Amino acid sequence: MDNPIASFGLWAGLFGGLALFLFGMDIMTQALKSAAGDYMKDILAKLTRNRFVGVGIGAFVTAVIQSSSVTTVILVGFISAGLLSMSQSVAVIIGANIGTTITAQILAFKVTKLALPMITAGFLVSFTAKQNNWKQTGMIVLGLGLVFYGMGIMSTSLNPLRSYEPFIQFMISMQNPILGALVGALFTAVVQSSSATTGILIVMASQGLIGLESAIAIALGANIGTCVTAGLASIGKPREAVRAAVVHTLFNVGGVMIWIAFIPQLAELAQWMSPAAEGLTGTDRLAAETPRQIANVHTFFNIINALIFVGFTTQIARLVEWLIPDRPITPEKAMLPKYLDDDLISTPPIALEAARQELKRLGKRVLRMVREIMPVAITGSRAELERVAALDKVVDARHIAIIEFLGKISLTNLSKRQSKELLQLAELANSLEYIGDRIATGMVTSANKRIDEDVTVSPQTAKVLSEYHTLVSSALNDALKAVVTQDSELAVQVRRRKKDLARMSREITAHGLDRLTADEPNRLKTYAREMEVMEILDGVFTVARRMALTQA
Repeated sequence: MDNPIASFGLWAGLFGGLALFLFGMDIMTQALKSAAGDYMKDILAKLTRNRFVGVGIGAFVTAVIQSSSVTTVILVGFISAGLLSMSQSVAVIIGANIGTTITAQILAFKVTKLALPMITAGFLVSFTAKQNNWKQTGMIVLGLGLVFYGMGIMSTSLNPLRSYEPFIQFMISMQNPILGALVGALFTAVVQSSSATTGILIVMASQGLIGLESAIAIALGANIGTCVTAGLASIGKPREAVRAAVVHTLFNVGGVMIWIAFIPQLAELAQWMSPAAEGLTGTDRLAAETPRQIANVHTFFNIINALIFVGFTTQIARLVEWLIPDRPITPEKAMLPKYLDDDLISTPPIALEAARQELKRLGKRVLRMVREIMPVAITGSRAELERVAALDKVVDARHIAIIEFLGKISLTNLSKRQSKELLQLAELANSLEYIGDRIATGMVTSANKRIDEDVTVSPQTAKVLSEYHTLVSSALNDALKAVVTQDSELAVQVRRRKKDLARMSREITAHGLDRLTADEPNRLKTYAREMEVMEILDGVFTVARRMALTQA
């Protein structure tokens, strides 16, 4: 056929191969997230205190998960939870760009012959395995096989273009670095995958259809195009997500601006650092050498960019926080969950971490209710009681949101460990909601009776009850910390406080009985109200201790 561009087979092969490539990447990414999500989450949380270590961890995690967007999602949760500062997250985002180059390094090998064996092996393992880890391993191999197979189809379909003069002239025009970068950015923005752009570049290079300098320009543009993915993903999300997307954009655009004028030098460097095919000439030599050169230079300029920018993580963080300031928290916004995002549900380890952080937020609200109810319950007015009771509206709203979110997570493919964690989080949410209700209804109702019955609690009794309340509040605070941080030692300490609380409870009861003989008005009603306060606080401690039991 004189005009291969008009060939149905060319376009069917190109788009069909691209579809298989993207489908394989998606399967592989989802399986990697499921298999490695717990470990990657823990690594990011513990090893990003040093900016250089943060770069390395960002590169490693992204190389394993094969998705810089997933790395960013994890970071957003940690920033929101206060586990990482914005400057620490900047280092990880910088490192994530290095991790994405691993795809190009793998694809630069002659891997298409492995495609069908990998698809076969991956399918058999995922289909027959009973353990989840083996299933996910099979899916990883299957996804990678589909990526290789898609590349093979694209390579075969593009072969006729090697001798088509108009296409050759178009590719010559791509030597203009600005045009090449623009094409790379647009294509990556459309397919939402810089790995796909790199894959097509390597396929074209393996057919001798594109020169090294043109490929470098397009690869640089792909770094900008991938920012569109992060930008779209941050729409409507918390400010932390928007800031992470802005950091990603600033870093990538800045890196491209540094290198766009040095493409010829980058090409020479790539040729120097890559193996040469001495026995070949012309298009055949270009096809043999260029894929590896593209992969090497792609890794090189991302590593150098990281080394340039890693010294400015604090300044970048301050700039982004200035560009994207925090919004004032309105009463309506206080009712809404902060960390629960349906986009996280496809990654159960991260979704469970988000639920844990939202529970921490719920716990702070409940703890505030418990702390503020004293001395309002003993001497406060109805207006003060209503103010404390109103806090329970937020508790109820957040509790419902958390339970709904956990319900959605339960519909995904969870491991035994994740299923156990989900049940623990649901129990914690219900326990916190119960405590909120006990304060908003039980304690407030008792205090209103005190007002109706004109009861006055003596200063001595008020002091004893306040001391008891302090111990209960401290136990609840530590129980929350133990569950949120999964600190089993702190949980054991909470459980051991039962003896101290029981002793003080007996002392308060004895004190109340002694006071019954005092010559004061309403002594019986006063005793009833005092014991009621102690019993409600004892119930709060019982729930706090039960929460600690789930972690101990």
